Amino acid sequence: MTISEQQKKDIEEEKRKSFSTKRTSVDSIEEKLFTINPVLDHGFIRVIDYMGDDSAIVQAARVSYGSGTKKSQDDNSLIRYLMRHWHSTPFEMCEIKFHIKLPVFVARQWIRHRTANVNEYSARYSILEKEFYIPEEENLASQSSTNNQGRGETLSSSESQKVLEILKLDSDRSYRNYESLLSSDGKPGLARELARMNLPTNIYTQWYWKTDLHNLFNFLRLRADSHAQYEIRVYAEVICDLVKAWVPSAYGAFVDYRLNSLNLSRQAVECLKRKLSGDVVNYEDSGMSKREWEEFTKCFEMR
Repeated sequence: MTISEQQKKDIEEEKRKSFSTKRTSVDSIEEKLFTINPVLDHGFIRVIDYMGDDSAIVQAARVSYGSGTKKSQDDNSLIRYLMRHWHSTPFEMCEIKFHIKLPVFVARQWIRHRTANVNEYSARYSILEKEFYIPEEENLASQSSTNNQGRGETLSSSESQKVLEILKLDSDRSYRNYESLLSSDGKPGLARELARMNLPTNIYTQWYWKTDLHNLFNFLRLRADSHAQYEIRVYAEVICDLVKAWVPSAYGAFVDYRLNSLNLSRQAVECLKRKLSGDVVNYEDSGMSKREWEEFTKCFEMR
């Protein structure tokens, strides 16, 4: 992970600042403010700001102020009830802002979550650094034969070396061309907004990403899942740790009812009921597609 000297100075300056406030603060996330959490080879995530905590969710649900006479266990039970029954508005009372450095192809996947406020590094105004994502050998795999948007078997060492050599050569060549387009014989060259065209999507970009907790949980439900693409999942896993420090009760409910739960179809529920009552259940009379049946049996190891 790399960070520019100017960014290091900016971060140190931010750390030295101290504010007196009457708003709610959370010690465990305050300690993580501005801390750089490395991701991939050159990427990172850091928390810039946040608003609200577990109690803000409870207050919104009860439309009240202060903790009143409720006990923390009651608050935790309410949060779990809200999560269990898919209530969304109380979780929207909490917001968090991140500074994220990530490869462009990950950013293009990430931006599909259109419920956040985003401000990205401008390659029209500034020159991009020579930083490209080069995967570790163990993260190179062939195309899956069963999933058109997933990976299959890990490549052999010799195959991986060939791929890595191509990635490094192409990245280096494209950046040299980028530099030559920007300047020729010391004279201003092609406009920056045009010179960036030939850069590959494994080059790094940066952005500020602000979202509320409800939509952040929707992001994490998809991107922290074991089936998510590795390069975005590792970012989601870091965010999970940060959210756990920020709103531990809400995060615990999210893990139990979203991240580690199952969503069953009507047919799957009927098959499960039959199985529990002692009936023999098979694919032919399940009413499911072959793929759904395979996913269902894998979850419950039913044969």
